[in-house]
Amino acid sequence: MTQATQNQTMKETDPYWEKFERFEKEIKHPSWVFPIRKAGMARFAELGFPTVNDEDWRFTNVAPIARLPFQPVFARSRSPLDAATLGKFFFTSLKSSQLVFVNGHFSPELSSILPQAEGIRIGSLAAALETDAAIIEKHLGRYAQGEDNAFTSLNTAFFQDGAFIYVPAGQTVADPVHLLFISTFAEAGAASLPRNLIIVEKSSKLTIIESFVSTADGPYFTNAVEELVIGENAIVEHCKFQDESMEAFHIAAIHVHLSRNCNFIAHSIATGARLSRNNIRTNLAAEGVECILNGLYLTKDDQLADHHMIVEHAKPHCNSHEYYNGILDGHSKGVFHGRILVRPDAQKTDAKQTNKNLLLSENATADTKPQLEIYADDVKCTHGATIGQLNDDSIFYLRARGIGLETAKRMLIHAFAGEIIDRIRFAPAREEMDKIVWDRLEQNPLVAEKK
Repeated sequence: MTQATQNQTMKETDPYWEKFERFEKEIKHPSWVFPIRKAGMARFAELGFPTVNDEDWRFTNVAPIARLPFQPVFARSRSPLDAATLGKFFFTSLKSSQLVFVNGHFSPELSSILPQAEGIRIGSLAAALETDAAIIEKHLGRYAQGEDNAFTSLNTAFFQDGAFIYVPAGQTVADPVHLLFISTFAEAGAASLPRNLIIVEKSSKLTIIESFVSTADGPYFTNAVEELVIGENAIVEHCKFQDESMEAFHIAAIHVHLSRNCNFIAHSIATGARLSRNNIRTNLAAEGVECILNGLYLTKDDQLADHHMIVEHAKPHCNSHEYYNGILDGHSKGVFHGRILVRPDAQKTDAKQTNKNLLLSENATADTKPQLEIYADDVKCTHGATIGQLNDDSIFYLRARGIGLETAKRMLIHAFAGEIIDRIRFAPAREEMDKIVWDRLEQNPLVAEKK
């Protein structure tokens, strides 16, 4: 980094230091958390915001975020929402333990937690820092350290609350846990920085549904980080739905540490935000891991949706499969960068990665970069990517069977989205997500059934 660049980075991050110094004085967390925060802030100040000159960000320009006046909400206020408003959001009608966060702060009056077996913890991270510090201290900040991600470092410095879920060995959480993050911001630069820590120990089972929504339109900023620690033989399904304001910015990081013979499946469905980016890193740290990552992004107008992932195979006999589909309209843009990293010890790896993009407009664009980095010699690894419009042969096939042109196009577009939705294992969530995606696609004149 040149001296000029360093000076520019310092100038850019000075206002964040000022906010951090104020935050340090006001926040009440255990003393051991402060060195973690300080390290995060120092790393953010060192890195500054990424630019298109950084290889991992060359297709996604975050300058609009850097220009926002950073205004984190330090204090929790009583939620302006009520149960009737809550019922309008997706997944709230499902039987689940529901943790609601308004502008990044836990809202106990809107949340409801089903009775659980002894030892299971489902609640607010801020509260758990006082009651379960012995568990949290072993894991918080260990996996999402942010060495190369300024946004993760910024979250580490400023997070106040989020979800804490702990499932002891041999326990099953019968109903899903729904994490509902609601932004009510309208002002530019208002920021929430939720931090989730989810620990699922040996031979346990958990389903998580995570929603990001808003009640107001505005250029606010969500910067979320999640650490998942999944024990031996555990089974976890994680379904994230990002449907923020079309003026908002959404940056998220999910770091997953996977133990021997565990099974992890994750789904990322992105329909909202002016600019969104999901950074996903999974560490297959023991033998016999099964890791499946699915994603679907629906974009329109000037939206940009970016998925960036690293799947690290560190040990032998592990499988990973990534399937990501994008449907893009208007002047929108989809970005996919998937990297499968196979370490020398990871023999007998089976890894597949696919990204497919369907352009509904001549002005929509997609940048895709599937990548294999292999240092073992006994592996099966494949990757592929496609960008295109509706397949003429498929349309012809349907029309030859008496189906009209518009109906044929509609069927193909819905089927393209369904490839991803159908992979959700938890049936009630799959059915609701299918309806959400169906309705969103039907809003597009190209897709909607002609009356």
